[in-house]
Amino acid sequence: MARSISGGTISFGLVSIPVKLYSATEASSAISFNLLHAECGSRLKQQYVCQRDGEIVSRDQMVKGYEFAKDQYVTFTPDELKSMEEKATQAIEISEFVPIDRIDPVYFDKPYYLGPEKGGEKAYRLLAQVMRDTGRAAIARYAARGKQYIVMLRAADGAQGGVGIVMQTLLYADEVRPISEVPIADAEVKETELALAKQLVEQIAAETFNPGDYKDEVRARIQADIQRKVEGQEIAIAEPVQEPARVIDLMEALKASLGAGGDGRRDRKSRDQASAPSAIVTRKPASRAVPAADKAAADTTAITEKLSPSTKTADVRKRSARR
Repeated sequence: MARSISGGTISFGLVSIPVKLYSATEASSAISFNLLHAECGSRLKQQYVCQRDGEIVSRDQMVKGYEFAKDQYVTFTPDELKSMEEKATQAIEISEFVPIDRIDPVYFDKPYYLGPEKGGEKAYRLLAQVMRDTGRAAIARYAARGKQYIVMLRAADGAQGGVGIVMQTLLYADEVRPISEVPIADAEVKETELALAKQLVEQIAAETFNPGDYKDEVRARIQADIQRKVEGQEIAIAEPVQEPARVIDLMEALKASLGAGGDGRRDRKSRDQASAPSAIVTRKPASRAVPAADKAAADTTAITEKLSPSTKTADVRKRSARR
């Protein structure tokens, strides 16, 4: 059973709904390594050193400061820092309801689940149901932990057979860079290329996203390697994998991708079995490199065989003319 981490009150109009907050995500399970002394194997301790005189500074000698100009700081006492924090009211004040598909996911930050407090069940269900039926999400302000957040409330199915509410903290506008800052050169997309690309999308399309179909294969492999080291075994260094030759011609790349059939949607069970770590690591001999010219010729032949007779003849004539 989930445990609440905080409480709050959703308010819109004259309606108030007491709720509890629950974390929607698990703590990070990333694998981390400690720094050790190479000579004796003891763990190293982090220390703060003054840049001016090189002395080690203890925590009771530290103060916090803000750099307002190059190497110029104003310092603050703990009481001053506390007075600048936002007062935590735990109020989730809805300011507007907007179509959920108009909120760009680039603004999404951290999700939380909301559950009703005793006495607020009916109003909670009402808000969740009306958001689902209208396809809208609520935008609200929320003050907690000394900060003010902008949050989105949305309906989510699966709450004991009904509809629940998810609260997603959002980034502010000045925290998100506009995509217009990314340099994207002009390029003409032909109708034939677009048609083939759509066909490729349909070939590997799915109607739903199931997160359980995806596993962190890298983490599983690293954990297996760590266990081998714990057991006193050595980790075999794998040979570098040769990168496949890049197909420069976009049309040829699309046709080759379509010709691969269902390879883009491999059977997930087979994929998981293939990626499962084994107890013994064997080193395969490096495969002989294929000359670039022979590889290009083989790719061209394979693609040509997939085309219709008329198209095949035309493409072969064009390639012969270019040579």
